[in-house]
Amino acid sequence: MASSFCPKQALSFTSSAHQLHQSRAIPRDIHVRFPSSGSLPSSSRCGVKSSAARFKVLATSATKVMDQSPSKASSEAPTVVEVDLGNRSYPIYIGSGLLDQPDLLQRHIHGKRVLVVTNTTVAPLYLDKTISALTDGNPNVTVESVILPDGEQFKNMDTLMKVFDKAIESRLDRRCTFVALGGGVIGDMCGYAAASYLRGVNFIQIPTTVMAQVDSSVGGKTGINHPLGKNMIGAFYQPQCVLVDTDTLDTLPDRELASGLAEVIKYGLIRDAEFFEWQEQNMPLLLARDPTAFTYAIKRSCENKAEVVSLDEKESGLRATLNLGHTFGHAVETGFGYGQWLHGEAVAAGTVMAVDMSRRLGWIDDSLVQRVQNILQQAKLPTSPPETMTVEMFKSIMAVDKKVADGKLRLILLKGPLGNCVFTGDYDQKALDETLRAFSKS
Repeated sequence: MASSFCPKQALSFTSSAHQLHQSRAIPRDIHVRFPSSGSLPSSSRCGVKSSAARFKVLATSATKVMDQSPSKASSEAPTVVEVDLGNRSYPIYIGSGLLDQPDLLQRHIHGKRVLVVTNTTVAPLYLDKTISALTDGNPNVTVESVILPDGEQFKNMDTLMKVFDKAIESRLDRRCTFVALGGGVIGDMCGYAAASYLRGVNFIQIPTTVMAQVDSSVGGKTGINHPLGKNMIGAFYQPQCVLVDTDTLDTLPDRELASGLAEVIKYGLIRDAEFFEWQEQNMPLLLARDPTAFTYAIKRSCENKAEVVSLDEKESGLRATLNLGHTFGHAVETGFGYGQWLHGEAVAAGTVMAVDMSRRLGWIDDSLVQRVQNILQQAKLPTSPPETMTVEMFKSIMAVDKKVADGKLRLILLKGPLGNCVFTGDYDQKALDETLRAFSKS
């Protein structure tokens, strides 16, 4: 089942670079209907509290998108999702035109010095706008910038040192703020630099890709890759805020957009069945960059991520479920070469492998397997790994995965109805071996 895609301790849980792109018509009437958190008794939900108790949605936007007459997504007050971490809580601002609202960023700048970390693709598009948002009406703030090469292959120690070089040369002090302007690679590296520089300075996330807006910018995972494994060096370090200006998606290439949808699909599979069903109905609107559909998809993804992070910041159990497909996917990225496939492309193939293994274990039925295949294909994502991946490559790379405990590889697998999963090392090894053989060379 090799891919023809060509790029240019068991815990169970349930709960609720860029190019111009043509604008599309969007719906006018929106019906607010948040996905439910399920009807399981509390003892079956591993202590997952209701979302209302753990995070706040301060200005809600849309949910169910209906295909009616055109209008324009709101560019006024942003949707705000709060990540509840006590005195380290922070807001996620979501909306159109947020980089034109300087107060949103400036309220989170504590000192007078800012370092914007971005890359060669994003800088020509949004660096000047970001600097204006940081300084308009605020002449006491001075902004430096460092522009890194673009791509997963540059997510390493050598590139990270360029951030430290700029910070030290600019004599930035402990009251400075680092700002990550870009996708997941920039966010991870800037966050790790902020966690390490002077043993920790403030930082802000301004994600400009779907992948970063729905997942990587939220929750404080930061780090870099090692030649032997993805994200093996890093820290948990939370931002002061996340600012998601959905207008930045207007310049995102189709391939990058599709890659980010893999993480959106993940949330539906592991904990939000109604969101998955919404995606099945609205994937064409997401691919058409419908602003209303995308605002909802980002918001609902961030709500899911915020709830999980609030309950399990350091990934002791529940948060690990957000890595559905990632163990297989990270093996693809490492084995095939960083940057050859985008992260979401590798995760999509990895998700199909995790779902296949779940079926072999008898934990899900064939209809769910087919639905996963269908939605990933609809999103224009690969459903099997590159042909060059072998069983031995998968095994050797997965053996050093961060979820290995006491020599046992723990995996996130689906179990039960849609929206349910387990994080476990208690599975039949034969099922894993069969899945690896089915999707790769011996």
